[in-house]
Amino acid sequence: MELTLAELEQAINYWRNQHPARGEERQLSPEVNLLARVYAMMIFDHATVVPLASLDSSSRQVIAQWRQQVPASAGV
Repeated sequence: MELTLAELEQAINYWRNQHPARGEERQLSPEVNLLARVYAMMIFDHATVVPLASLDSSSRQVIAQWRQQVPASAGV
């Protein structure tokens, strides 16, 4: 199974809404921080999709939780 860049952006926005940045320094939530790393690597590699198996288990778990919460019709 793969994750598209558009899906990743949706997942980041979902988690940003669930757990907004905190404090004066606008610290990202752990979920957003995990996905931001994936996003950065995809941008760096000019990738539009990434195999879920290539992600660390924490990132896969955050993506799975997002997919459970978002109806399929709201996806890309």
